[in-house]
Amino acid sequence: MQIHGLSKLTLLDYPGHTAATIFTGGCNMRCPYCHNMELVLHPETYPSIAEEEVLDFLKKRIGILQGVCITGGEATLQPDLGDFIRKIRELGFLVKLDTNGYRPEVLKQFLEDGILNYVAMDIKNSREKYAQTVGLPKMDISRIEESVELLINSTIDYEFRTTVIREMHEKEDFEAMGEWIRGAKAYYLQSFVESEGVLCPGFSPWDKEHLEEFAELVKKYVPNVSVRGV
Repeated sequence: MQIHGLSKLTLLDYPGHTAATIFTGGCNMRCPYCHNMELVLHPETYPSIAEEEVLDFLKKRIGILQGVCITGGEATLQPDLGDFIRKIRELGFLVKLDTNGYRPEVLKQFLEDGILNYVAMDIKNSREKYAQTVGLPKMDISRIEESVELLINSTIDYEFRTTVIREMHEKEDFEAMGEWIRGAKAYYLQSFVESEGVLCPGFSPWDKEHLEEFAELVKKYVPNVSVRGV
């Protein structure tokens, strides 16, 4: 495991649970609005944290923390992620995985193995604008579609979520995304937050009124829709 960050307590990353968050390096997307530029492009510039160090920390938090959130970058790029998750589960913790959904074969295996408790998957934009939004001109949208279907047809707790950017998202995109994930358990619109670490500066958030308008469009297809970060 290439671990480059550990947040020892979060009340936000794992809904309804006290948790720690583990950050892995590297990503298979290049979203221009990504706020973890160095972690995505140059993870080697971050100090590495040994897997055993993280597990030792978690052993000391048994009975205090309820879960562990594994995020990135893109955590499914780690070849030994499954083994690491099993070690965390053996300590009695719930495990939440954050993913962009571009490796459905990994997600499928984890779901079949029953080693995850919660998955948060990004839906970056409508199908037509996906490649532009993730910075991959030749991306294979079918990989995202497969991950969406895997979660919708699973029995696991999960959510879909979109970071909403004025320069990339319009009302029509949310109509399309809602229809795409029709019947999903939960969908969240997250307000874009400007920061110095953005891959390509110059993006801005929509205001609360627009976010709520977009949320209403999706509610026709997904009853549980909320706005975060405003």
